Amino acid sequence: MLIDIAPPDYDIDLDLLYATADNLSGVPIYRAPVCLLHPEAARRLRASIALARGIGCRLRVYDAFRPVEAQWRLWHAFPDPTYIADPRLGSNHTRGVAIDLTLVDAGGRPLDMGTGFDEMTERSHHGRTDLTTDQQRNRALLLGVMSGAGWDHYASEWWHYQLPDAERYPLLADTAVGGRMM
Repeated sequence: MLIDIAPPDYDIDLDLLYATADNLSGVPIYRAPVCLLHPEAARRLRASIALARGIGCRLRVYDAFRPVEAQWRLWHAFPDPTYIADPRLGSNHTRGVAIDLTLVDAGGRPLDMGTGFDEMTERSHHGRTDLTTDQQRNRALLLGVMSGAGWDHYASEWWHYQLPDAERYPLLADTAVGGRMM
């Protein structure tokens, strides 16, 4: 049901931080760095890749499908529903239709977005005017690339995009992907 997202099939950089201790929980959430998406999300990611290429950038993916078990681990580490979906309600990552990412330049350097990935503060919200002009422009570039490919943004996180009507997709546990992640 879910598709593996990795080079060379997808011209992206992978930096799956939840498979490392370099995330808001301070410990690895996933056992293995696996990037998966629903086929419709994978199709839109291909369109996003082409749009990013058109402005001289590439995409760096931080997270995609997140099993229910992982959502519980994140919730226990940071139980704030503004930033972490309550696992009882479900996350769009757990449906395989959300992705966390940024733009990198031709040299592979992430564009300055004003905050880091998973910085759970108001400065991470879209539409901030207290950022530098370059940071606002970079966020607008990412928003344009992703919106142009048919993704919806999440207002509280500049890095998070999801398919429209994401709730119509089922929530999935690690067993749905053969136990590859947890």
